[in-house]
Amino acid sequence: MTGPVGASPGGGGVCVVGGGLAGIAAAIRLADRGLPVTLLESRAELGGATYSFRRDGLTVDTGQHVFLRCYHAYRDLLDRLGTTAGTQVQRRFEVPVLLPGRAPHVLTRRRLPAPAHLLPALAGYRLISPAERLAAVRACAALRRVDPDAPATDGQCFGDWLAAHGQSPRSVRRLWDLITVAALNVPSTQASLALAARVFRTGLLEAADAGDIGRPLVPLTELHAVAARRVLDRLGVRVRPRSRVRWIHPEPAGFRVGVDGGELAADGVVLAVPHPVAAALVPPAAAPAAGDWARLGAAPIVNVHLRYAHRVTRLTMAAAVESPAQWIFDRSGPDAGDEQHLVVSISAADAEIDRPAAELVATQRRALADLFPAARHTPVRDAFVTREPRATFRQNPGTRAYRPAAGTRLPGLVLAGAWTDTGWPDTMEGAVRSGQVAADTLAHQLVSRPRHHTEAAR
Repeated sequence: MTGPVGASPGGGGVCVVGGGLAGIAAAIRLADRGLPVTLLESRAELGGATYSFRRDGLTVDTGQHVFLRCYHAYRDLLDRLGTTAGTQVQRRFEVPVLLPGRAPHVLTRRRLPAPAHLLPALAGYRLISPAERLAAVRACAALRRVDPDAPATDGQCFGDWLAAHGQSPRSVRRLWDLITVAALNVPSTQASLALAARVFRTGLLEAADAGDIGRPLVPLTELHAVAARRVLDRLGVRVRPRSRVRWIHPEPAGFRVGVDGGELAADGVVLAVPHPVAAALVPPAAAPAAGDWARLGAAPIVNVHLRYAHRVTRLTMAAAVESPAQWIFDRSGPDAGDEQHLVVSISAADAEIDRPAAELVATQRRALADLFPAARHTPVRDAFVTREPRATFRQNPGTRAYRPAAGTRLPGLVLAGAWTDTGWPDTMEGAVRSGQVAADTLAHQLVSRPRHHTEAAR
């Protein structure tokens, strides 16, 4: 499929641009169909936004990624990569919710059919009043009737919908935004009703076990990148790291892809990169509306890492309300001894993304001291901050209009990425689904195109 400068296009293979989860999923799907595949990744390793780095003997993930039991495409990919054992899924949904000065309140589902499985949790949620709990139950029932795929739904604001359904500002802060901010990377007051409905309906309301939380037990690079490289090599996919794509040109029988130091020829291209990069690479004839993709914007996530000299909590994961902290994860390794490595993950971090690291660390040290009394007098051996300025697109009302389908106006060139029109939020599940849809779309186009190739060659 590939060749030096001057090689003719239409070499019988496809080029996947981008080695994140969408690109990995697309490459595997295409290779399974027997197509020769070359995967181009600008970084040294695969994995995209889900990668790790080394610091003082630790392997640290850039972001604290979790998934739900209902992430079927993502979990199937882990099975294919052989890394499911590197994750842990709760036996049932359970989240300790922390309020400064109060004992943890545990939100958990019961062994009942949906949606009754959540009724006891809502009825006993002590962080809001009895009247607010009853209103929350009614809102959940109403949310089950919201169609996430209806065009009008995406134009509505989830915060407005909650207010119209009797949710107080305190209920929004202490209940609804526990999920909304973490899942959509924006608060309810800025979130698309369609995407919020997808999260709550699919993740919590339609199947009793769908919202059980899974989290990695190993570094993300090991979970995704290393394992994906092994699988792709076994499938015969040619993986080219440190290969930044500069341009894509359509040809009568395929495409040319410009890479640093040369170019490649391909029958088809999967463009599996973030939307700003895709907008710069896609030929104008393929997506005349690519300029609108900028309207998807970007929403940041900040993670503050604190390595305590001694254990300050027995919780492995918790959510905080009325606190600068949001979600807290224990990422202590098996060799940590009594030391504890806590990570505070701050979504919708517009106010934090540009703050100095020292300020963020000081703020979170105070926040954790308020939540865990043992942290008040425990030395911190190391503290640092990781930032993801473009962690997700900004999942506001009306964004679906700017999320393109996999197919473009140029047959043979398709788009993938969690930002495309998957119907899902910008999540690992959305990324994997997008890669699979893009691969299926491209394979169908290539099967229906041989006659045109023959005619073009004459």
